[in-house]
Amino acid sequence: MDAAPRHIGFIGLGNMGTPMVRRLLAAGHRVTVWNRTPSKAAALEAEGAGVAQTPAAVLAGSELVGICVKDGAAVEAAVFGDDGLATVPDATGKVVVDFSTIAPDEARRIGARLRQRNGAAWLDAPVSGGVPGAEQGTLICFVGGEADDLAAARPLLDVVARRVTHMGPAGAGQTTKICNQMIVAVNVLTIAETYGLARRAGVDVSQLAPALAGGFADSLPLQLFGPGMAAGVYEPVRTAVELMAKDIGIARDMAGEFGVRTPVSAFCADLYRAIRNEDPEVFTGDVSGLARRYD
Repeated sequence: MDAAPRHIGFIGLGNMGTPMVRRLLAAGHRVTVWNRTPSKAAALEAEGAGVAQTPAAVLAGSELVGICVKDGAAVEAAVFGDDGLATVPDATGKVVVDFSTIAPDEARRIGARLRQRNGAAWLDAPVSGGVPGAEQGTLICFVGGEADDLAAARPLLDVVARRVTHMGPAGAGQTTKICNQMIVAVNVLTIAETYGLARRAGVDVSQLAPALAGGFADSLPLQLFGPGMAAGVYEPVRTAVELMAKDIGIARDMAGEFGVRTPVSAFCADLYRAIRNEDPEVFTGDVSGLARRYD
């Protein structure tokens, strides 16, 4: 890991972006941030981050820029909107690292278009590990893009992630993350059903996650979200149900594109759609709140 302090920019200060910026500040980097809702930058400014008025200003003053926003539309806006990254006249030698989870074809298109506009390199680098991983710097990261650009981005990546795997060319990182999300999105629905069944059957559900720990049914989502499901505590929002729905929807689209049969995840995509229509509060809340479907 290159320990020399760098000037790093960061766009998107949500549940994941904010702790990632704190890790960068703690590592001694100079960090400039931007967020669509400016008030979210106040706490980080008090902790030493600079606050830019536009995404373009972030890129103009930084060697590396991280992005962590909700979806492809938000990435598109940060890059190609008014005062977006693409409006910087010359960004040759700079690397933009997108930690967001978006469709692989979007990642390829955005990266190629940005490079054509001003020379900035692009890595799709979605992460897994949730808010605890972001807070502890233990995220795992799947990278698509050029090896030389990945090497240049190490001062950023090695602070926020404990493992970084180069999965291949542009879009490969996002493809890997969608595979990850197919497993996770199905898993959390099953965990919620499990708590509903165990509770109705008279089991002490507070003991369920500890009892299953270390067995074949164990998983990080079970240990993270199970206690909240058992206790009926569904805040704060660490991973929103709507993000699971977005990602499993991308998986279904990809399966259609490549002619791959994915009946289990397709069925779960329908379940998430039903939750959106029937339980909007659950849909916009934390994954632990899926247990409310079985109260």
